Amino acid sequence: MPLLAHEKFTVPAWMMNGHWETVWPSLFRKIPFRYSTRERLELPDGDFVDVDWKFASTDTDRLVIITHGLEGDSHRHYVTGMAKMFSGVGYDALGWNCRSCSGEMNRLLRFYHHGDASDLRRVIEYALEKKQYQSVTLVGFSMGGSLTLRALAEDPNWVPAAINRAIAFSVPCDLHSGVLQLMKPGNQFYTKRFLRKLGKKIRIKEKKFPGMISSQNYHEIQHFIDFDNRYTAPLHGYRDAFDFYQQASVKPLLPKLRVPSLLVQAANDPFLAPECFCEDVAKDHPYLYLEITDRGGHCGFQQKSAQYSWAEERALDFVLNDLPA
Repeated sequence: MPLLAHEKFTVPAWMMNGHWETVWPSLFRKIPFRYSTRERLELPDGDFVDVDWKFASTDTDRLVIITHGLEGDSHRHYVTGMAKMFSGVGYDALGWNCRSCSGEMNRLLRFYHHGDASDLRRVIEYALEKKQYQSVTLVGFSMGGSLTLRALAEDPNWVPAAINRAIAFSVPCDLHSGVLQLMKPGNQFYTKRFLRKLGKKIRIKEKKFPGMISSQNYHEIQHFIDFDNRYTAPLHGYRDAFDFYQQASVKPLLPKLRVPSLLVQAANDPFLAPECFCEDVAKDHPYLYLEITDRGGHCGFQQKSAQYSWAEERALDFVLNDLPA
C-alpha cells in the first residue's frame, strides 16, 4: 500500500528528541493494569514460555496477542498499555514472555532471537485451542514486531483464519543496519544496557551448563556483533553474526504477508537505520501499510496529557476501522 499519512500527535514539550522519547517511558511510565492469570506453556522441544492473560469482564470472541522486545517481558509499559487499551473495548488480552524473560530462566541452553517465530506461532495455536476466538489481532514491539511479522510471513499457509490484523512498532527490519546504528556515538548507551542484562543470563547459563557456555572475558564485549558472534549465532545454528543478521532479518519476508499489517516506524527512533523503514517494500504491497511518524522514539510514542500512548490508540484504530484504500 502507499505510504500512509499520519495524524501528528503532541509530544510533551520536555521530550526534546528521540532519546528522551525512548528512555523516559521505559524507565518511568507506569500502567495501572493487572493480568488475570499466568499459565506455563510447554513447548515441543522441552522448554517453556509463560503467558499472561487478561480476560474481558464478559465473554468475548476477540483476542489481542502482544509480543515484547529484546530483553523485555509482558509487564513492559508498551505491552500492558496495549493490553489495557484492548481490554477496555472487550478483548481478551494475552501478553507472553519469550524464553528466559518471565523471571525464570528457560530450561535449554538456547535463548530466543529475531529469527525464530516458532514460539509465537505455538502461543497463537494454544490460544485458539483454549477458546475458539473469531478475531485475533497480533501486536509486536521492536523484536516482538519482527517476530509478529515473521510468524505471518514465513509460511502464509499456516496462518489461522482468525488472525485478521497485525501491527508492529519500532521494528529493526534489517538487523545489520540496526546493529550499526546502535554503534554510533550517542546510541551506545542502549547497547551497553542490553549487554548488561544479557550478561546476567549468560552467567546463569554458565552455571547450569558448565563447559557448554562461558562468560569469561564477557566485559570485553562492546557491541552486538561481538555478542552475536560469540553467543547468538552458535547457540541457534548460524554461521556467524552476519549470517544471523541476514537470515533473521524480517525485511526479506515482508512480500509474503497475506494479512493486513501495519508497520509504524518513528523517524527519530535512535535504533533504526534507513534500511529498516521498508518504503521500497510497502509501496506496492497489497497487505502492508507503512506509517512513518515524525516523533515517537523507540517504543515510546508518548502523547501530552493522554492516558494512552499514540501507539495504543493507533493500533486500536487500525483494528476497528476500515482499512485505508
